[in-house]
Amino acid sequence: MERINSKLYIQNCYIMKENERLRKKAQLLNQENQALLCELKQKLSKANSKAGAPNNSIPDLNLSSGSTQNPANPSSN
Repeated sequence: MERINSKLYIQNCYIMKENERLRKKAQLLNQENQALLCELKQKLSKANSKAGAPNNSIPDLNLSSGSTQNPANPSSN
C-alpha cells in the first residue's frame, strides 16, 4: 500500500508541474494574442481613417470564448 501511495504521490507531483507549465504557456499565448489584437485594431483604425470609412469595431475575443478569466482559479469557470 505504501508503494502505491508513493507512486501516486510522484504522479501527482508530475501532473501539478505539468499543469503549472501549461498555465504559464497559456498566459504567454494570451498576452501574445492581446498584443496582436491591439496591433490589428491600430492598423484597421489607421486604414479606416485614411479611407474615410466608418470605424468597424473588432469584437473582444475574450468575451465570447470559453477561455478562463482567472487562470489561477480554475473553479471560476
